[in-house]
Amino acid sequence: MSMPVAAEEEILSGEAVAIDAQPIGFLLRALGALLDMAISLAVFLGFLFLQVWAGSSGLLTEATARILVITSIVVSFLVLPLTVEVATRGRSVGKFAIGARVVRADGGAITFRHSFIRALLGVLEIYMTFGGLAAMFGALTPRTQRLGDLAAGTYSQRVRVPALPVHAPYLPPELTEWARIADVARLPDRLARRISQFLVSSPQLTPQARARVAAELTAECEPFVSPMPPVHPEALLAGITVLRRQRETRALVFADDRAERLSGRRVRV
Repeated sequence: MSMPVAAEEEILSGEAVAIDAQPIGFLLRALGALLDMAISLAVFLGFLFLQVWAGSSGLLTEATARILVITSIVVSFLVLPLTVEVATRGRSVGKFAIGARVVRADGGAITFRHSFIRALLGVLEIYMTFGGLAAMFGALTPRTQRLGDLAAGTYSQRVRVPALPVHAPYLPPELTEWARIADVARLPDRLARRISQFLVSSPQLTPQARARVAAELTAECEPFVSPMPPVHPEALLAGITVLRRQRETRALVFADDRAERLSGRRVRV
């Protein structure tokens, strides 16, 4: 009942464990890029204004003005994006606005090398082509990677993820007496996880499918739960889940207390 994760949205940790990572969407990334472009353009226009003022005041020669124009272009469209991305470890004003961060292909933090490659190619694909080349690559790649991302081995990851709803099953009142004597310790962990997944997803199922799955899970529980109360299957599944969680929590607390007592004795010895 758990939904599979698309291969392009998985990264592998050092222990070869698949981690669900959400790339930022094409439209959001384009919006963030437009904001960053506007900031770089505003900085460049500010430099030009100062140069025009200095030139009209006779403070600059023609050769010096040309050098300053080239310097302004480099600072505004290369050095500024590079510095901001390195200082914020993969973020910028546009990425802050859309809730994204540039990370390596394996999910790790980027370094100066990654940011330099992205910024250098960004001059070509963003500013020299007015974003056309970046948009083309972003629309054709699974993680909306532009040319700079492909060359640097990076992509923009979503960091502002909506909070998941918390599902806390409760013990049905009709199972209060049963919970005092019930034995659910032998229930396999895999079956317990399937029951928890069903209780979370059951509101989205049709009534027929919901009743069928509840009955099937209850039948699988019969060899491991004693006694089996005559209640609705879904109510029994909720009771089993609550009872297991309560007893597992008590077992963990007991184990922690025992470990503290043993460590205290060893220190005194």
